[in-house]
Amino acid sequence: MSARRLLAALGLVLGLGLPLAAGATDTTPLFAATLTGTDGQPVDLGKFRGKPLIVNFWARWCPPCRKEIPELVKLQGEFGGRGLVVLGIAVEDDPAAVKEFANAYDVNYPVVVDKKKALWLMQTLGNASTGLPFTLLIDRSGAIVQRKMGQFTRQDFDAAAPALLK
Repeated sequence: MSARRLLAALGLVLGLGLPLAAGATDTTPLFAATLTGTDGQPVDLGKFRGKPLIVNFWARWCPPCRKEIPELVKLQGEFGGRGLVVLGIAVEDDPAAVKEFANAYDVNYPVVVDKKKALWLMQTLGNASTGLPFTLLIDRSGAIVQRKMGQFTRQDFDAAAPALLK
């Protein structure tokens, strides 16, 4: 295992926010994707274009993912009126199980599910190792303002908010 992969894995296990390589900046694949909602219906991610987004890739089995969900719920509640949308992309196969999990965590933002497409999107958007959690902040113009591997925090949001919400 390379030193970079080992550090990324350690960061994932410990929930550290290790910086990523610059990665891709084109968000077109994200907005061109259709994933499955927790109700089993297709969701065209293009409907989120033009909104400030926190795109959070996560899974139910991931401890740092579970830890960051309450903060994402708070951010959606606090900044949703300013157009912010938190979008959860579950790297999972079972929409019903994800829906049950999201309900248990009082998730107040849209959640979509598709393991294969989610893994491809993460790689396309700059997370070559597909480690979780992985969060992107995307401004209204579709530009990636911040990319974070590891648990996303309020401090991460505050640092990027001026660029994200402009």
